[in-house]
Amino acid sequence: MHLYDVENEREQFGAYVHARRDVVRRSAYLLCGDWHFADDLVQLTFVRVGAGWRRIRDHGAVDRYVQTCLVRTYLAETRRWFRRRERSTGELPAVADAAGAGAVAEDVSRRVAVAAALRRLTPGQRAVIVARFYADLDVAATAEALGCSVGTVKSQTSRALRALRDHLTDIDVITGDEVPHVAARPA
Repeated sequence: MHLYDVENEREQFGAYVHARRDVVRRSAYLLCGDWHFADDLVQLTFVRVGAGWRRIRDHGAVDRYVQTCLVRTYLAETRRWFRRRERSTGELPAVADAAGAGAVAEDVSRRVAVAAALRRLTPGQRAVIVARFYADLDVAATAEALGCSVGTVKSQTSRALRALRDHLTDIDVITGDEVPHVAARPA
């Protein structure tokens, strides 16, 4: 391979990382619930993608490949002994008065509640929810990304959505009438 080709590949990879790192970082945060851990996951993911950049044939599918690497990196990192330690967290800040801040306060409190509900899920369930509903992967693509069967994705999605609904209803973020219903997606 010529030096020109190597430089061109580096430029392509650098441009991709620059364009997509914020999206990947948000996905990583949804997976782990910690911005510092999310930064570590993004770095590890891009190291893996960069190592295989030359072998990527379909550059239209790079986002899907990156999501697969991110989810697999997250699951591998949650199995490490030093990631299993208890994380201390302070109390959540008081939510601004809804009368004064209006819809912004309600939106912020819902986001905080959903993030807290996501952290209560198992790593596998969290990975399925993020892959399916944030990264917008279908059932087959999620199964491929997680390295499991389509049936496992469906059952994990069902359990995770039930747990999210239960938790969000328990803390009065949603009422029984507002429980979001996720329409079945084509497999």
